[in-house]
Amino acid sequence: MDVAEIPVPAPRIVQAILWRRLDRPGHDACALWRADAGWRLSGTAVFVFAGRPCHLAYVVQCDVAWQARSAQVTGWIGPDAVALIMAAVPGGRWRLNGADQEQVTGCADIDLGFTPATNMLPVRRLALRPGDAADAPAAWLSFPELALARLAQHYRRVGADQYAYQAPDVGYTGTLVVSDAGFVTTYPGLWAVEALQ
Repeated sequence: MDVAEIPVPAPRIVQAILWRRLDRPGHDACALWRADAGWRLSGTAVFVFAGRPCHLAYVVQCDVAWQARSAQVTGWIGPDAVALIMAAVPGGRWRLNGADQEQVTGCADIDLGFTPATNMLPVRRLALRPGDAADAPAAWLSFPELALARLAQHYRRVGADQYAYQAPDVGYTGTLVVSDAGFVTTYPGLWAVEALQ
């Protein structure tokens, strides 16, 4: 058989979710895709911020070990267009639209501040057992600034599907409930699931 004739498995959706924002009007729909090269999150957040309609589509690529490799965000915030590409480069460094981001060197995860989708990355990558805990600083895309900053995060698995979560830099503490695939289904005060399949 010729190499060109070897069938390549098509990416497949592992799970899809729809969230409703609790802190302002809005929704976010996301799907987790599995492919030979790793994992992909793709979704769209639509919400209101300071009276402005916001539409942000995102794609996050991870390797098979859930190490974030890249993220792309496109859309708009009111009249302002958004087009961002974040890429992991050797040495634990990150680039944003080609510019080095030294402040987030060493961060294994990317966290998009406008969606709960990226909490899945440390949940899956750490694979904590009940009772275990770990720090998981992330390269955090703040909103509405859309700048990368280091976000301290701490996860402690307190049950089969529950994590005590802390992000002290933004003053957040809560118990996250996750699906079997790793999507956050309960994000106290911020997000609630409306559909999951």
